[in-house]
Amino acid sequence: MNIPMRDGVGASCVFLPLGKESNYPSLLDFFLAKFPKVGAAVWQARFADGLVVDQAGQPAKPYAAYFGGQHLYYFRHVEAEPHIPFDEVVLYQDEHLVVADKPHFLPVTPSGRYVQETLLVRLKNKLELPELSPLHRLDRDTAGLVLFGVQAKERGAYQQMFHDRQVNKTYEAIAPYREDLALPLNYESRLEDSDIYMQMHEVAGKPNSRTQIALQAILPARPDGERAGERLASYELKPVTGKRHQLRVHMNALGIPILNDGIYPTLTPEQLVMTEADYAKPLQLLAKRLEFVDPITKKERVFESQRRLQEV
Repeated sequence: MNIPMRDGVGASCVFLPLGKESNYPSLLDFFLAKFPKVGAAVWQARFADGLVVDQAGQPAKPYAAYFGGQHLYYFRHVEAEPHIPFDEVVLYQDEHLVVADKPHFLPVTPSGRYVQETLLVRLKNKLELPELSPLHRLDRDTAGLVLFGVQAKERGAYQQMFHDRQVNKTYEAIAPYREDLALPLNYESRLEDSDIYMQMHEVAGKPNSRTQIALQAILPARPDGERAGERLASYELKPVTGKRHQLRVHMNALGIPILNDGIYPTLTPEQLVMTEADYAKPLQLLAKRLEFVDPITKKERVFESQRRLQEV
C-alpha cells in the first residue's frame, strides 16, 4: 500500500504481530508497548489528528481491538517544533538529481525535535517530489552541498557511487593557526564510537579514516573580542573516507579544532541537552564542492556551494 505523504513527511510502517506477541487490549496499547519512549499523550494526539492509518489509508481508532497480521502506518509529528530561520537554496535540479545548498543548523532528515524543519521535508514540499531522498550525510551543524536522488529506482546507483569513493568532496574550515604544523598533510586514524554521548574518538588499530588537509590562508588577528590576538586560518579539507564527524575529529586531533565546534574537543551543554543553538556562532565548516561522474547520465558533474564562512 502506498500511503501518500502529508506535509512532505512519508508514513512509517509497523507490523502487528500474531501469536504470543499479540496480547494487546487495543491498538493504543500496542503502540505504547512498541514505542515506550514516545509516551501516551503523543500517541493519543496522533490518533486524534488522524496520523495513524490502516492499510487503506483510513484513520485508525486508538481503542479499536488489536488484530495481528496487518500493517499500520503512522506519521511523525513534533509539538512546538523549533523554526530554523535560515533558507536552503536549490542550486541544480533535473529528473535525476537535486543539489541543495544547506544553511548551518538545518538537519538534513527528520530526527528528534525536527520534522518539518529539515532539508528533506522542506524540499519535498517545495519541489513536490515524493521520492526525494538524500544520497549522503551532512551534519546539522555543517553548511553546504547535499545531493538528493529524485527517483527511488536510481537511488542505489548514486549511493554506490559514494560507497565506492567515486565522489571527490572538498570542504572549507576556519580553525586556529599553528605555525609549527607542516601542511599539506594526509591525516589518518581509526575512529570508533566514544563512551561520551555524540562523540567519536581515535583508538589504536588499522586506520579507517583519512583526510587531506591543506592551509588556504592565514587570517588577520582580531584586535578585540573573545578571540583578541588569536590567529585563525582557513583550511581545505578533502575526506578520502566518510566516517561520522571525521573532519571534526581529525582537526581536533591536530590541535586545531574547527571554530565554534560544540562537540570537539568539549561537548557543550547546548549539544548535550539539545537546547536552542547560538545562531551567532555557526560551526565554521562548509561542504564546498562535489565532483563525480553521474552513474545514470555518465556526465561529469561539478557543484560548488555559494555560501561563505565567517571570518570571526
